[in-house]
Amino acid sequence: MEIGILGGGIAGLSVALALRKQGYCPRVYERRAGPTTMGAGVTLWPNASFVLEALGLLQDVEAVGGRPVTVRRYDAAGNALGGLDIALLDQTMGYPTHTILRRDLQAVLLRHAAQAGIPVEFGHRAMAISLDASGKAVAQFENGVSIRPDLLIGADGRMDSVARRFVAGDNTPIYQGFVNWIGVAHGRGALVDDIGIQDYWGSGERIGCVAIRPELVYWAAAQARPLLGAEPAVDMRKEVEDLFAGWPDPIARIIQATPAHAIRLIAVHDLEPLDTWSRANVLLVGDAAHAPLPTSGQGACQALEDAWHLARCLDGADGGLDEVFLRFAKIRNPKTTKLAEQGRFFARMLFATDPETCRIRNERAKASDPLRDARAMAEGWAQGLPMPIHANSTPVSSVGSLYRI
Repeated sequence: MEIGILGGGIAGLSVALALRKQGYCPRVYERRAGPTTMGAGVTLWPNASFVLEALGLLQDVEAVGGRPVTVRRYDAAGNALGGLDIALLDQTMGYPTHTILRRDLQAVLLRHAAQAGIPVEFGHRAMAISLDASGKAVAQFENGVSIRPDLLIGADGRMDSVARRFVAGDNTPIYQGFVNWIGVAHGRGALVDDIGIQDYWGSGERIGCVAIRPELVYWAAAQARPLLGAEPAVDMRKEVEDLFAGWPDPIARIIQATPAHAIRLIAVHDLEPLDTWSRANVLLVGDAAHAPLPTSGQGACQALEDAWHLARCLDGADGGLDEVFLRFAKIRNPKTTKLAEQGRFFARMLFATDPETCRIRNERAKASDPLRDARAMAEGWAQGLPMPIHANSTPVSSVGSLYRI
C-alpha cells in the first residue's frame, strides 16, 4: 500500500516510523524547506515515553533530554501553590517523563526516519486535496507535484491544515484569548537549582520554566489579551522583562539568558473537536485532528499516541481503510476530546483577572493532594494504552486539571 503523509513534524514523523515498523513504506511531505520547529520545548510525559520506547526512540531522547523530578507552582509574589511529584507519577505509570527541546526531538525523529529508509520530501507545501474519478484523494503541492497514494495521512498542523479542510470542510482555528512568548535560555552557569518545572501564576499572566539541564531552560510566558493586541513588539525580550518585573527568581535571570532574536510570540489557538477524522482515503492525525491548548500538556504526547494506535489499527485489517478509520477514531476521539476540553478549562482559570477567582484558584491548588493528583493523571493519561498503573491508591475517574504544563 502506498502511503503519503502531509507534514514532517512530531505527528507525521512518528506515524511514519510506526508504520515502517509494521512493514509499510510511507513517504513524508513537509511544507518547509528544511528541518525546523515551531516551539521551544516539550514535556514528554510517561504515556509519550511508552510510545517512544515502542518506536525505539526512548534511548536517544534520554540522551538529549532532561528528567524532571518535580512541578512547583507559585503565585506572582513567590508564595508556594503546591506541586506535583513527577518521580511518583513516573513510578505510577511505569515510564519516565522527559523534557526536551523541540529541535532535538525533531532531530531524533529525522535521524531514525533516515535510518529506516523513510523518504522525507522538504519544500512540498500542499495547496489542495481533491477526489479523482475513482474517488481517491489527490494532493497538489505548490511546486507542481501531485500525489495519489492509497492512504493519505494529514499531519499538517492546526493553523493551515489542507487535510483538515478537505475532511471537515473548514479549518478555522479559534483564538483562546491569550498569547505565549517562548524562548530557550542558555546560561554560562546554572539558571535553576534542579531539573524540574517551575510554574508561576498571576492575574491574567503566567510563566512556566522547564529545565532540561541546570543551564538549559525553555520557557513560555503568557498573558490574556485580545487578538487585535497580539502583534509582536519590536523588542520582545524587553516586553517580557517589563511584564514580569518583580516576579520571583529565577524568572528575570532566565529571560535575560535568552537571545533576544530567538523569542517568538504566538497567538494561541485551538480547534473544535471533530466528529469524523477521515474522508475517502484521507485520515487526520496530530494537531490536524485534535489541537489541544498548551495548557493540556498533552499535544506532542497525543501525536505520538496517534502513531502507536494507527499502526495497530492497520495491522491485519481485512475490511479496508473505512474499517481502519472507524476503529482509529473510536479509540482516539474520546481521549483527545476530553484533553482538549480540559486544556480550555484550565486556560480559563489560569488567565482569569478577577481577584476573587484567582484567589479561589490558588487556594484550590494549595489544597490539592499530590498523591491523588498523580494517580488521577496516571489513570487519565494511560487510557487506551497497555500501561499498568503501579500505585495502590484509590482509583479516580478523571484527570485533575491543575497540572497542565
